[in-house]
Amino acid sequence: MRIIFVEDNGYLRETMAEMLEGSDREIVACETAEEALAQFERRPADVVITDVSLPGMSGIDLARRVIERVPGTWVIVSSGYAFDRGLESLGPTVRSLPKPFEIDAMDALLDEIRRARGG
Repeated sequence: MRIIFVEDNGYLRETMAEMLEGSDREIVACETAEEALAQFERRPADVVITDVSLPGMSGIDLARRVIERVPGTWVIVSSGYAFDRGLESLGPTVRSLPKPFEIDAMDALLDEIRRARGG
């Protein structure tokens, strides 16, 4: 499972990328949505995990662009603020996970996505 992980906080980005690693996961950590979109365009990911509040393009805009390019791509958006309303307009492959989240909650969500993808 190829995962693009977007977080502008350097410490959180490095820590979470390490925690997300697994034998069946390739993690591509990005600081900005623009960097993540460039990575996605070079080689699409199975899952994009993004913070909502980013400098420049927001995580929601990133989710829209990813889904426009490759419909059915799974996207997990995360924020310390309530934002669930409106996510359903992005489609059935978008999930939210409030910050701060436990790695177990993220792992459970990634397992749910793996099962939904037939893996």
